[in-house]
Amino acid sequence: MPFIVVALVAVLTADVLLLAQPESLLEPEVPRATPKQSLLAQKRPERVQASPAASPTGPAVQPVAPLSKLHKPNLFVLTRKPFTQELLQKVAKVPGVRALELADAASIMLDGKRVQTLAVNPSTFRAYTPKVTASSDALWQNVAAGDVAVSFVLGNDGGLPLHSRVSAGQSLHLRVGAYATTGFGAVDAVVSKDIGRSLGLPRDNALIVSAPKADSDVLRKRILARLPKGTQVAMVNPVLPQPKQKVTQNWPAGSFMTGEQLTVALRAAVSKLGRPYVWGAEGPDTFDCSGLVQWAYAQAGVRMPRVTHQQWVTGPQVAYAQAQPGDLLFWRNDPTNPAYISHVAIYWGNGKMLHAPRTGDVVKIVPVRTRNLAGVVRVSPIAAAKVR
Repeated sequence: MPFIVVALVAVLTADVLLLAQPESLLEPEVPRATPKQSLLAQKRPERVQASPAASPTGPAVQPVAPLSKLHKPNLFVLTRKPFTQELLQKVAKVPGVRALELADAASIMLDGKRVQTLAVNPSTFRAYTPKVTASSDALWQNVAAGDVAVSFVLGNDGGLPLHSRVSAGQSLHLRVGAYATTGFGAVDAVVSKDIGRSLGLPRDNALIVSAPKADSDVLRKRILARLPKGTQVAMVNPVLPQPKQKVTQNWPAGSFMTGEQLTVALRAAVSKLGRPYVWGAEGPDTFDCSGLVQWAYAQAGVRMPRVTHQQWVTGPQVAYAQAQPGDLLFWRNDPTNPAYISHVAIYWGNGKMLHAPRTGDVVKIVPVRTRNLAGVVRVSPIAAAKVR
């Protein structure tokens, strides 16, 4: 199974390990109100059963435990081999760590698309997701019953309708049981541990770390020092020290693309008009929205990161009224995660943009749509090359 690649960008299971040692690291459980049902994850009708191929063998699915406490994830750790108890204890003893959650992580083929996926224990992993996701009993019961929960962007742009059945692997078919944000930018699908086993995901190679009062950058370095070579650690909801005074970013001459580079990138992008949108495609014949941006700017010698929320930090934001051809336009269209950057287009000029819209559509030039517009970014090749 391919090793999942996690973007180190701060924008962003067997069982939950609520640390037993030392006890001082544990936070007391705080009762919460009865969880509400998400509009994007309706409870399965009694007559709808998981398909035989999707149903793990063994006893009937047990009810998912109610949500009792949220744990904000701060780091996402990925190893090449399964976490052992010894490695978990090493992480648990790092100062500031409050709770850990194990998961299985890999890039899998879902409906013919390569999708970064987590296999989790629904009863425990839910506490590490945003409140709107964590509080949906229907969502997690659907996952426990054998469904896959996908991001709104994968479902909407990638053409995976809610409640449809999609192929996973050679013979497995899964029901799309919910659209939901996990809060982990690179993860677009979540399944149960049992389904993960059927898909062949590696066991216990991912660890979510909650350390709400620790400097995330310092914590990341300490964890990397304790784990095997090749371990990746991404910051999620990073806790970073506030600067004593506001720092203004200066963008000296030479920070941005030259006129020649802009011309090459725009010509490259427009040469792909009419090419079909395909989720996860990077060209040269098919593209998704960020794949088109990455490919076109690469033709001009600019190394762009791969996904939208990474491309969002490749330069300073400018007012839409001051947008110039070659600037990037970004939108927040995900109702399950309103803060998430979910779409990107290239500003063409005169109120027009060039983009790869969604499944079933093609690369095209259209009038700029300002609804849910998050902002405009002027690309700096220097800044873009530093994004991971």
